[in-house]
Amino acid sequence: MNNWVIGNILDIKKYPNNLFKIFIKASIDKFISGQFTKISIKIKKKYIYRAYSFVNNSQNLILEFYILFIPNGKFSYKLFNSKINKKIKISKKSFGFFILDEIPKCKTLWMICTNTGIGPYLSILSENKNLERFKNLVLIYVNKFLTNCNYNCEIKNLRNNYYGKLHILNIISREKIYSTLNGRINKFIINGFLEKIIGLNLNYKNSHIMICGNPNMIKNTQNILIKFRNMKKHLRFKKGNITIEKYW
Repeated sequence: MNNWVIGNILDIKKYPNNLFKIFIKASIDKFISGQFTKISIKIKKKYIYRAYSFVNNSQNLILEFYILFIPNGKFSYKLFNSKINKKIKISKKSFGFFILDEIPKCKTLWMICTNTGIGPYLSILSENKNLERFKNLVLIYVNKFLTNCNYNCEIKNLRNNYYGKLHILNIISREKIYSTLNGRINKFIINGFLEKIIGLNLNYKNSHIMICGNPNMIKNTQNILIKFRNMKKHLRFKKGNITIEKYW
């Protein structure tokens, strides 16, 4: 059973292609960067909830979430159109195992995401805790359009903080953009171009892959890593190379 607390909406930033950020202040229990929580709102006299990953790290008292607005979705529609200072329910406890404590030590940690799946990685990277176990960090941010890349400034600032340890690559799948890799990530894994452009090997001996976001991307990427890189899904009771976080 969830224990809910009342939060206060501080700000909502809206972007093209039905994306928005929401900032909430609430007295929740301390979470681990990479986890998610539950937000609840009242619709037709009944409270319903959805799960969202934290974008902020556990040291930041302002809670930030990056959300896809679904025009015909009752929950995201109401959240998207909420007023500043509106009271909102949020779970006191947080959930999930998409955290660094669950990732085995390896040479290179690859973090792959689509769209709003960037959230957990920003939380983890901005906290910069327990990352000394990895020699290299790779963040691959996959979007359909360049206008979806609403955290590029934050990502650039993070890269500067890691002094060459953090490698970042934007992939745009639906349009051709100069100086940006265009196409689908799975093709670049199969043909080896991803490794070539990053300058690091992607193999089961020295790599662990975190994948977050669109379930179809997760499924396809996982299957390709298993087939072409001899990797295995990582489980709490069985060590592997692939850790996933589905968003729906």
